[in-house]
Amino acid sequence: MDERDSKPNSQDQNNTDALTQQVGQVNMGDTIDGRNGGSDERYNTSHPRRGVAIIINQRDFDPDTGMGARMGTDRDADALEVRFYALGFEVVRYNSITATLMVSVLNKAGKMNHSDADCFACVILSHGEEGVVYGTDGVVPIEKLTEPFKGNKCESLRGKPKMFFIQACRGQKFDEGVETTDDDGEGLDETDANTVHRIPAEADFLMAYSVVPGYFSWRNSTRGSWFIQALCSVLEKYGENPDYDILRIMTRVNRMVAYDFESRAAREFMNRKKQIPSIVSMLTKEMYFTPRTG
Repeated sequence: MDERDSKPNSQDQNNTDALTQQVGQVNMGDTIDGRNGGSDERYNTSHPRRGVAIIINQRDFDPDTGMGARMGTDRDADALEVRFYALGFEVVRYNSITATLMVSVLNKAGKMNHSDADCFACVILSHGEEGVVYGTDGVVPIEKLTEPFKGNKCESLRGKPKMFFIQACRGQKFDEGVETTDDDGEGLDETDANTVHRIPAEADFLMAYSVVPGYFSWRNSTRGSWFIQALCSVLEKYGENPDYDILRIMTRVNRMVAYDFESRAAREFMNRKKQIPSIVSMLTKEMYFTPRTG
């Protein structure tokens, strides 16, 4: 059955040190070799590590929030772990944590040394509204979670991709869908940059939302959310394909969610609804998940 995404785990709260335990320590002065290095058009993916991927999986919520349990989200989190591991990420997962701990986890990640990493990724699976997502005990602004990774805050990720994937509602409207016979193509976004330059603090972010502003985001109580199902499926098929950068991958995800999913709910007014993700790119180059060689 499809549902809309609109109790703190003490063991997870003890895992705030998992980031440094799993990733280890590197020196700011470390250098890399030039193989498969970056260019004016592509991000450098020849660093020793792919990078850290944090998964925040919110299933249970305090009664005071009025939010129900998000059945099916563990299926999403499990699939994401598999896919990000396959792409070479060091995956750190948190289950049902408070809003305060969400902020703490990402503040700590922003202070880590990412000098020898290609990029950073974070997936948030929760209830939400426009501009906010839920911890187990209340809301936290999305901007507060991305702030630690901006170019003026996290020097070791400056000029590198910071990718956030957010599965949560962004409003209370339903997408009724429309009939179409037009088969639109998909394109590859391109940007250029100089080797020595000043860049905006907001640059090099990818914000991949499960739905456009104002709408509900759908999740199947058995199979998981539409967006994460599609994301994992496309990453499995095209993740390391040399012809697919992250924007082309996300275009495939958009198409799969838009064309292959339609709600089946117990209440008639929630039946046959559609959904389209929203991909907001501040990337300045193309990001390819070049296969790891060592």
